[in-house]
Formats: sequence, C-alpha cells, structure tokens
Amino acid sequence: MDYFLVVLLQIAGAVGNLALISVGLAVIFGMMRVINLAHGEFIMLGGFAAIFSVQAGVNIWLAMLFIAPLSVAILGVVVERLVMRRLYGRMVDTMLASWGLSLLLIGLATTFFGNRVVGIAAPVGSFRIGDYSLGAYDFVLAGIVLVVFAGGYAVLRFTRAGLIARATMQNREMASSLGIEPSRVYAITFAIGSGLSGLAGGLLAPISGVLPTMGVAYVAKAFITVITGGASVITGTALSSTLLGSINTVSTFVTTPVLGDVALLLAATIFLRLLPTGITGRIFKGAP
Repeated sequence: MDYFLVVLLQIAGAVGNLALISVGLAVIFGMMRVINLAHGEFIMLGGFAAIFSVQAGVNIWLAMLFIAPLSVAILGVVVERLVMRRLYGRMVDTMLASWGLSLLLIGLATTFFGNRVVGIAAPVGSFRIGDYSLGAYDFVLAGIVLVVFAGGYAVLRFTRAGLIARATMQNREMASSLGIEPSRVYAITFAIGSGLSGLAGGLLAPISGVLPTMGVAYVAKAFITVITGGASVITGTALSSTLLGSINTVSTFVTTPVLGDVALLLAATIFLRLLPTGITGRIFKGAP
C-alpha cells in the first residue's frame, strides 16, 4: 500500500513540474503563435535570478515567487519590443529569431555565470511514508501550480482583460477596430508568458540546480505538452501535463528515466495521431 501511495504522490509531483515548465510556453506559443525556442533559456534566467537574489540575502520565497518572474518578464518586454513585434504572423521567422536569442542567452550566461551548476536548498524538508522518504517541496510546487492554473483560467474566462487578450489573438484587425491597441496587448501577453517561464525557473532551482545549458532539457517537453494540449491554453496544458506526466512517471518507475522519456514522446505521438488538433481541439472545444 505504501508503495502505491508513493507512486501516486510522485505522479502528482511530476505532473506539477511538467505543467510548470509548460505554462509560459502555452501563453506565448499557444495564444500568440510565436515559436519561442528561447523558452528554456527564460526558465534558466529565472533560476539564476532566484539564486543570486537568495545569495544577496533576499527571502527565498520572495526570490522565487516575485523576483524571478519579474526579472524575466522585463526581459520579455525588451525582446517583444525589439524583436518579436516585427515577426508576428511569421512563425518560421519567430522560430529562427528565438533560436538566435537562445544561443545568445546561453553564451552570455556562460560568460558571466560560468559553465557550472549552482543551486539553493529547498525551503522545506522531507517526510516519510513507511520506508519511503519524499521531498515535501514537490508537493508545495504542485500546490503553486494549481493556484497558477486556477488563476489563469479565471482571468481568461471571467475578466475583461482575458476577453481582450483572447479576442486580440484571434482577430487583431477586429480588435483594433473596436478601440483595442493590439501592440500593447501583445506586449503584455508576451511579458506574462515570459514571467511564467521565469517563475518556473525560480521554483525549479532548488530541485535541479541551474546551468546555462539547462534549457535544452525543458524546451522539448514543454513544446510536446503544449501541442498535445491543443488550442486551449490553460485547460489543454493542464490535461496534457496530467496525461503525459503520469505516463512518464509510471514508465520511469517500471523501467528507467530514459525509457520514461521515450514513453512520454510515444504517448504524445499517439495522442496527436488520434487527435491532430490536440486534446482541447477535439474534446474540450471553447475552453480557455
């Protein structure tokens, strides 16, 4: 019984982590149709921002929950203003531009921070279930992810700002004719997506540490999760994270972590074969 409870808790933690690394990309790619290959580097910079803030004496929760996302959101505003604003509607160009940005950020981070892993201690300890010891921080992360997704769903579904954002992404010209300034909406949306990526980096720093090249480990899983989820940013990402995270964790327990990642990729391929428009494109149409 203890073993199965541990597996269930590990699945919950894995689902939360996958959702966390994907939600920022879900906003930028899912809503804005910008192929942001620098998503992993935004996560990396959020991690560095949290670590250096803690080393400077800032409270760890303040560093992870506020400084990390705010720092990357500011970077997102700069990137949107200088680069992405000129490329909307040209997905291949956004991919190439963000790839170049990714290489630039990796190079700058390596130059200034060094090619080594740095980290911070988790702010909470562990607990035991029978003979098994589990890190409590994973479940704190799962709780934060639930709050983030519930808040995002509420904003997109029930607020005027969410309605404006969805309308602008769906029909920019129509939104402009109604007095909405699309450039401002795009800038704010890109900043929010970037900030969510920074939040992921800050929260994951105590688990994985931070390295200039760490983004490569996250960007592929994030894209797979968002694409599998379909058009609905919040609902799709939540559902695909739950499905793929569960498959990945169970496969890892039964086999090895490498085969667990292979199982995740195969599952995503099967889902997209059966549901070409993603889970929410076929089953949960109209969900935000």
